[in-house]
Amino acid sequence: MSTEKNPRRVADNEAMAISRMLRTSPQKLNLVAGLIRGKKVEKALADLTFSKRRIAGDVKKCLQSAIANAENNHNLDVDSLIVAEAWVGKNLVMKRGRPRARGRFGKIMKPFSEITIKVRQVGETA
Repeated sequence: MSTEKNPRRVADNEAMAISRMLRTSPQKLNLVAGLIRGKKVEKALADLTFSKRRIAGDVKKCLQSAIANAENNHNLDVDSLIVAEAWVGKNLVMKRGRPRARGRFGKIMKPFSEITIKVRQVGETA
């Protein structure tokens, strides 16, 4: 007796990847995620490769993981993939501090964030 397999969290023509504990604020990460939303994956990879933002390399790695999941796990055609969704969430915040004048203490927040990228296979007409 085996258990039922888990149902897919995405549609049959979709695949996704998640990167957690990225050392940047969600606001900065969302700017990079906005660069790739709705684009074909080849164009999105090119945009991330030549982006000046530091976190673009980690977003590119997550996008490549989503493409590999689509190809190897879900048998989707890589040439017809688009970035359907890319959303950003908060993760933990490291609290650090620095002594300031008159016995005060300056708070330094070091935020982490996470990104989820969902790719979708579109028809030949798109």
